[in-house]
Amino acid sequence: MKTKRIVVGLAGAAAIGAAAIQFAPQQPSSVSLPGAPVAALKSEQSSSFLASLPERDAIGKPQGELFGPRSWVPALPAIAARQAVVEAPQPPSAPPIPYRIAGQVIGEDGTRVVLTKGDRVFEVREGQTLEEGFRLESISAHALKFVYEPLGMTQEMPVVGFGLDLPAPARKSVGAPEGAVSPVSAASPAAAGASRAGAQLRFEGPQEVRNGTPFEVALKLTSAEPVQSMPMQLTYDAKRLQAVAVRAGDLFAGGNFTYRVNPSGSIFIGASGSGRAASDTDSLIVTFRPIASGSAELKVSSLLLQGAAGGTIAHEPPAAFHAAILK
Repeated sequence: MKTKRIVVGLAGAAAIGAAAIQFAPQQPSSVSLPGAPVAALKSEQSSSFLASLPERDAIGKPQGELFGPRSWVPALPAIAARQAVVEAPQPPSAPPIPYRIAGQVIGEDGTRVVLTKGDRVFEVREGQTLEEGFRLESISAHALKFVYEPLGMTQEMPVVGFGLDLPAPARKSVGAPEGAVSPVSAASPAAAGASRAGAQLRFEGPQEVRNGTPFEVALKLTSAEPVQSMPMQLTYDAKRLQAVAVRAGDLFAGGNFTYRVNPSGSIFIGASGSGRAASDTDSLIVTFRPIASGSAELKVSSLLLQGAAGGTIAHEPPAAFHAAILK
């Protein structure tokens, strides 16, 4: 009888347990799985948490020894390294000769060469040093030899067409050519580019003058090409004429005009202006005083006409001027 009651009690307890399980609230599958290990549950929760974090780059390979020796001197960039290479210094060189030949004067004291620089005129003899540091070492029939004194270097200015043949002392002057001489090359670029149209010059003055009475002679110029500068040399009969004054004509009015009179019978003139064409225009005017009766002569011994672009303007030498000096 007791045994029957125990069996009936166990059956009722089993029915109540089954009913409780059926009506109990459902839990997540990960928790309600029978027999799931606690470690597996914790691993699954950790994986879910890590998956929600943002991704990060993996740690690369080590760049060097962490506690190794280190130099604090900054590395020299490649460009600076190339600049640091010491180049071989270039040897010094003399500047080009800044002068041009305008003529030659032969006198009792020797030969002198007339040089021009812009509108300035220089009369130079051997051994004389100019303002640019160039010393005229020697004069020959083919070249002028200069020494650049700051460096002691020698340069030559070729003489093309000038005929500096050192004539006999009886001759007082040597006429100038139509072209200019380049200070750095034998073939003058300025002469090569000379105007083919050319220019004409003529003297204008009285044919007869009284001894002791001053008179004027004008040098007139006609040129279709604008004239920028006009360095030149005049020679006159110093036994019968005395040069009193020289002034610029209308062609160079307002420009630069310089002159120097040599009592032995030469006048060196440097003239420059704005550069314009001329039609029988006065380029310069010379005032003379007759000092002895007879026939006096005035002529152009050297002349360089330069255009506005620096080229040489071809020209025909003007006929010499003659005046009869009466008592």
